[in-house]
Amino acid sequence: MGADQPNTIVAQLAKLPSMPMVELWVLWDQHFPRRPSHRNRNYVESRLAYRIQELAYGALPSNIRRMLVEAGAKHSKMKSPAGRSAQTLLMPGTTLIREWDEREHRVTVTPDGLYALDGQVFKSLSAAARHITGTRWNGPKFFGLRDDKVSAQ
Repeated sequence: MGADQPNTIVAQLAKLPSMPMVELWVLWDQHFPRRPSHRNRNYVESRLAYRIQELAYGALPSNIRRMLVEAGAKHSKMKSPAGRSAQTLLMPGTTLIREWDEREHRVTVTPDGLYALDGQVFKSLSAAARHITGTRWNGPKFFGLRDDKVSAQ
């Protein structure tokens, strides 16, 4: 690794937020075999930033990745409610993005295990989904955390 490589990486990362989406997609196509099903700019930027750093500095070792997942589960304030699948347990800071009625909605898991949306805090994903749609929804299903096939079994 050259002495100026970190500056090059930093410069590449710094350019991402100001790049037009067309250029981000060109960069995406250079780094990934296929495009994601969702077209969220923040997702595209973050995945590209991670990939650029991964290529420059190497991937996170699997033992470190496993240790981080275990530490997150151990220290999370989110405890597994009886009868709920592990799929609905989300780490604090996780942001769920859902487009509804031509508008993007972002729900962020708080450190208390609640769900923040547009300055309001909800006790459940279902309450957040109801706020967005005006109708009753299964929150994990609304945000794509639960598959119809899985819940139908």
